[in-house]
Amino acid sequence: MKTITRKEEIVTIASQLFKEKGYNAVSMRDIAQAMGIKAASLYNHISGKQQILSTLILTVAVEFTNGMQTVVAKDIRPIDKIREIIELHIDITVNHSEALAALNNDWMHLENNDLSSFVQMREDYEENFRRIVKEGIEAGELKQHHPEVILFSILSTLRTLYLWYQKRGKLDVNVLKKDMVSVLLNGIT
Repeated sequence: MKTITRKEEIVTIASQLFKEKGYNAVSMRDIAQAMGIKAASLYNHISGKQQILSTLILTVAVEFTNGMQTVVAKDIRPIDKIREIIELHIDITVNHSEALAALNNDWMHLENNDLSSFVQMREDYEENFRRIVKEGIEAGELKQHHPEVILFSILSTLRTLYLWYQKRGKLDVNVLKKDMVSVLLNGIT
């Protein structure tokens, strides 16, 4: 069993608070209080709230990016790539739901290179997904709907999955994957 570092513990606690209250409403003092330590002690492990936010968001963004690159590199049909992307979102949701809240709601508070890196990763991810959808339409695997409508419909559902998943009592991941893939794809295949 992996022991977590103090920095990882700080990030975990902060992510829960960011999800509950939003990034702007959480102070370093709030994080310290939730951990039962003095605020000054936090600075022995992190430089500040911005570093926490950056760690949360960029860690998940890199996971999405790497997952997408793996899917894109596979020599499989576009519909199978879309299935794998949906499953990727489900896996990340199950493993990082608090971080997804920050990614979806607080990314605009990132600063400088972190903001530009995140925006670039998100744009690249969406462009890869868009290209796969277009390939699926051209191959006759997807209905002739506008690619942006398909992309928006799938991503809107997946980006808010973390909210639904936590409220539903942590549905079995395998059931979630099977049923969500079926629901999202049967409307476009």
